[in-house]
Amino acid sequence: MNRRQFRLGSAGLAIVAAGVTLLLATELFPYHTTNHDEAVYLQQAAMLLEGQLTLQPPVPDAFRPWFFVRDGSELYPKYSPVPAATFAVGELLGGFRLALAAIAAGNVALTVAVVAEGFDRRTGLLAGAFLLASPLFLIDSSVFLPYAPTTFWNLLFALAYFRASRREADPEASTRETRAYALLAGLAVGAAFFARPYTAVLFAAPFVVHALYSLRSQPSIRNLSRLSLTALGGLAGVAVALGYNAAVTGSPTTFPYEAFAPRDGLGFGHREILGYSREYTPELALRANAEVVATFFTEWVVAGPLGTLLAAVGVGASLSRTVSSLDRSLSVNSSEFTDVQAKAVLAGLFVSVVAGNVYFWGNLNILGSLADPADGLVATLGPYYHFDLLLPTAAFAAHGGLLVFDRVCGSLAERTGQPRKFVALAAVVSLLLLVGATGAVLEPTVSKNAAITDEYERAYQPIEEREFSDAVVLLPTPYGDWLNHPFQHLRNDPGFDGEVVYATSGGPTDLAVASAYPNRSYYRYVYRGTWSPTLGESVDPALDRVTVARGDSVTVDATVGVPSRADRVSMRLSADEGAAYYGVNGTPANLSTSLRVANGTARLSGSNLEPVGENASVPVGREDEVVVQTFVSDGAGGFSYRLELPLRQADGSVVALSPYREVCLVALNCDGAAAYVPDATPSGVHLETTLRANGTAEENRVEARSGRELPKTI
Repeated sequence: MNRRQFRLGSAGLAIVAAGVTLLLATELFPYHTTNHDEAVYLQQAAMLLEGQLTLQPPVPDAFRPWFFVRDGSELYPKYSPVPAATFAVGELLGGFRLALAAIAAGNVALTVAVVAEGFDRRTGLLAGAFLLASPLFLIDSSVFLPYAPTTFWNLLFALAYFRASRREADPEASTRETRAYALLAGLAVGAAFFARPYTAVLFAAPFVVHALYSLRSQPSIRNLSRLSLTALGGLAGVAVALGYNAAVTGSPTTFPYEAFAPRDGLGFGHREILGYSREYTPELALRANAEVVATFFTEWVVAGPLGTLLAAVGVGASLSRTVSSLDRSLSVNSSEFTDVQAKAVLAGLFVSVVAGNVYFWGNLNILGSLADPADGLVATLGPYYHFDLLLPTAAFAAHGGLLVFDRVCGSLAERTGQPRKFVALAAVVSLLLLVGATGAVLEPTVSKNAAITDEYERAYQPIEEREFSDAVVLLPTPYGDWLNHPFQHLRNDPGFDGEVVYATSGGPTDLAVASAYPNRSYYRYVYRGTWSPTLGESVDPALDRVTVARGDSVTVDATVGVPSRADRVSMRLSADEGAAYYGVNGTPANLSTSLRVANGTARLSGSNLEPVGENASVPVGREDEVVVQTFVSDGAGGFSYRLELPLRQADGSVVALSPYREVCLVALNCDGAAAYVPDATPSGVHLETTLRANGTAEENRVEARSGRELPKTI
């Protein structure tokens, strides 16, 4: 194969990789994945495009994105800016997803080149094809996670290192070119270190071993000069990383990752992040990583077990030749020097990446439950901490595949005397086997992610269908008080000044958000059901209009439906400083009540309502949330209505937002998962509210809230 054919083949594979990645990114992951770290990198990319390293939200409690560290009034992401900067380049060219396509193309082209350095051009092209056909490559190259971008820098380092080594062994090679490759290798591994330090260290480990061994075996000024340039470039990347640390965390040696969760990192013993903790013992680490590695080689490489078998054949064939010629190759200047050493270094990645990841408890966390192989992020995104293993696997699978192919074709040619015919036949059969095996391991993952995307599409429908102009959308917090967790499709501009601004919904902070954006329209995104897209559970979403009322007092008039099966109704009024209880006379089909807040107290009234005990009202703080619960009992246990009214009192007036409303038929689906949504099927359960202000004030915007029927099946 001549150089022109090799370059055309490499370019063709890169173009296919870009196209397939762009297709998957837009069609399979239009709303991103179940790994909400994607939103962190995209938010960070948008910040970099605006020249910002930190965010300064108007209300920090309501605008904290997922995995952002809070430092006073500022927020910064816990991740390095290198992957985000890569994605930002795509946005400059026309869209973030263009960066994904470019990274995928670059990784395939670099893999072809790296493997060609250690084997030959034919093996390099096949390795590029095997990488492209690997499920882990296809899935993780199509999402905004750091593994593919970091691998790009690692592959560039490997290629530059190999070429510098080859030219070092060639007396006719240009010294300038050798040094250029050596420096490029250092800068590339430095960038990889800045992106993901531990990932870069594990990838570089076999190269470092080779460098030390070559210095010991060939202690020359030229060799030392080349390796010194590589080390210098790498140290430059380390220096930049430490400088970034100092800029955002205040200490060069404190990484943002550590500032966010000091016990979420490398090592055994007690590991913890956001209240979740485990004792990560060596025994547990070995068990978890054994499962991760087994999953990698059976489900996430090209052709699954067949591809792994070919890689084993390739390693075995290379190992005998490498061991027998290692000492001899170091003593001569020939092309065999780089070939032999490159194979050994690539094989070393199996050791460094697998062994090194045992020390990182993240490999336990991606599994979810160790007893369930379909649980955790590994089921939809694969063992992404082992993404760098795709290079040696593709390389040795290509080598092993060609060895088997050549031997079979040679044997058939000797027996039949028709080599061309059987070469073509063997090629077709081999291609069909590989395509079939790859399809078998890829299809379940694609189906799982497609089902999750369908659930996302349904959940985001009310927002997707509305045109926003100067709007604020309050979001629920099923996973805690974070933005983009889980709603990573709904992100703010770095200046929090887009056509639509998203904030977490929660009591008095809603009023702080409204005060920060006084001239906007307000909405509250709500849903019924449990947010579990990975389990195939759907939510029933809605987008409610929210109004602001200001006056000497505010009143919420509410009418709730009481089914005919009910035998008792009671109510509870509460705020931060107390609670009051009310009994209801009888079980009227429609129970109408009024909640009035004035002069520092909240009181319920209604024709069928009687206070229970001495307290008929509750004190209300300066910033508070008044909650009204209506309990409807029946023979089956009953259900409850819930209203939450965020308010603020100041200068003799009361400011309130339209109340959050839900109907709790099942206790587990309350507190954010039982929001009232429209349904055409009457069930005898309904809720209507109106917020109004009383007296005069400079602002008094009031809008009636329409009632909605609750679905019979929840």
